[in-house]
Amino acid sequence: MRLISTLAATSAALALAGCGQGAETNAAAGAAGGGQTGGSADQVWVAGSSTVFPFATRVSEQVSRTTGGTAAKVESLGTGGGIKLFCGGLGASYPDVATASRPMKKSEWEACQQAGVTDIVELKIGYDGIVVANARTGADYDLKAEHLYRALAADMPSGQGFAANTAKTWRDVDPALPADRIQVYGPPPTSGTRDAFVELGMEAGAQAVPALKALKSSDETAFKQRAHTLRSDGAWIDSGENDNAIIQTLEKTPGSVGVFGFSFLDNNLDKVKPAAIGGVKPTMAAISDGSYPLSRSLFIYVKKANVETKPSLKPYVSAFVSDAAAGRGGYLLERGLIPLPDAERKAQQAAVAGLTPMAAPEK
Repeated sequence: MRLISTLAATSAALALAGCGQGAETNAAAGAAGGGQTGGSADQVWVAGSSTVFPFATRVSEQVSRTTGGTAAKVESLGTGGGIKLFCGGLGASYPDVATASRPMKKSEWEACQQAGVTDIVELKIGYDGIVVANARTGADYDLKAEHLYRALAADMPSGQGFAANTAKTWRDVDPALPADRIQVYGPPPTSGTRDAFVELGMEAGAQAVPALKALKSSDETAFKQRAHTLRSDGAWIDSGENDNAIIQTLEKTPGSVGVFGFSFLDNNLDKVKPAAIGGVKPTMAAISDGSYPLSRSLFIYVKKANVETKPSLKPYVSAFVSDAAAGRGGYLLERGLIPLPDAERKAQQAAVAGLTPMAAPEK
């Protein structure tokens, strides 16, 4: 299946937390700030992806309800921000778990190692799709990856080189598309959703453009830079790590389009509708079988050292990949998580039991 991108000071954690969906499900302490794990020395601290945020909070609620313990503190900082904080070091000033909507990068793993975070357990929790959507009252979109590239790339081939992208409307990109102005609200560079969107959407679309396809053959680094650089002239608008805020913006801004995770679509179908990509609408079935082009895997990363010192951590992590949560019919499906195949989920459960550290990522 084709599925899929050191904050040392307490003040930095607070600043990042303020940009996200807010912090956590810790009803006992209400501790949204950084630096300490909150209500008790045994409280689990989770930080990272806005896409994984609703799943992480739901697991926190369920574990707290069944054990009677303090709910985990869950923060939405974006995949990059969460991993950076996670890799800052060991101890109470850093998260126990990083959530991610893309695999950890080699550079991030190396930063962890340098900071003493040497044994990291990688767990795949399920699948998600990246949605391109607009308000239910808006036009219907049937897009190709090439359309995404031609609409949102900062520069386009021009003569023997490149020039700034001048497309104003979707119809400028393709006469068959709506005449709405290109105004796309999406996640910032710290987001795993952004990383996956530029890789699965923009990069795939760039390869459909002859000049970019030739560039990939001659200079892949230059190709990726062209393919991954989004417009900064108002066609693409960074909207923070709050996918719910993007949905609210789509309702208030006629003709606009948003990019966010499938789980937020699944819970807001009364407000927004998805575009088809390559003729395929994002559904659980299409994302699970890989036929929807913008599909990806979701992960959590766990500090093995903290499992030994924080008794509540392993139960939280075990619950995340349990049949009751992440299996078919599990409670995370209500939040939009798309389950792993049974055999793959069993493998993740075995990884929790064995706590085998991950090897260095290839890239």
